[in-house]
Amino acid sequence: GELAVLKQKYEEALFHPGVVGIIVGTRPDCMPDGLLEYFADLSRHTFVLVEYGVESTCDETLRRVNRGHDFAASVDAICRTAEMGIAVGAHMILGLPGENREMILSHADKMSRLPLDTIKLHQLQLILHTRMAAEYKSNPNDFHLYDVDEYIDLAIDFAERLSPHIAIERFVSQSPAELLIAPNWGIKNYEFTARLLKRMKERDTWQGKLFTEV
Repeated sequence: GELAVLKQKYEEALFHPGVVGIIVGTRPDCMPDGLLEYFADLSRHTFVLVEYGVESTCDETLRRVNRGHDFAASVDAICRTAEMGIAVGAHMILGLPGENREMILSHADKMSRLPLDTIKLHQLQLILHTRMAAEYKSNPNDFHLYDVDEYIDLAIDFAERLSPHIAIERFVSQSPAELLIAPNWGIKNYEFTARLLKRMKERDTWQGKLFTEV
């Protein structure tokens, strides 16, 4: 949207007495300097966090899923935001087509080198009426849909390699049941987190256990 229109929306939200700050989710190729300067000024008076949909650090994957930007665009947006003194987060999808376990875990290494404050992890979900759903129907072997316990171990492996300075805000997301094709785990987010924490204790591990400063 136009800068003036966006400012109006943000300030309308912040005017509400129950709102103590804003979190803005956007694409890494949708952050013009003017808007970033506005957020920097706003962050001096209230809480501001900008989250970017990075999804993958692999350009081949980003082309495969038609994201319309490369990983360099994410690096640029994250660094420009941090340099302005604004808290910055990222969203990652674990299990995109064409990515094996080692490729997925390498995302943690690359994201750890960036000036991130937060990260949200999401399992790959196939949603009705999308291009990816049609691709899955035509070529299901191109996709590996993790069951819940397999994904829990993958998320823990990811956390082990992620910098302990980056707060993991989410491990999974939930799409509306009427739109979700797969995977259908049948558990709530808090139930998933409880199982993940239990599994971490069983493995005697923690976030950053395998992280090394570069």
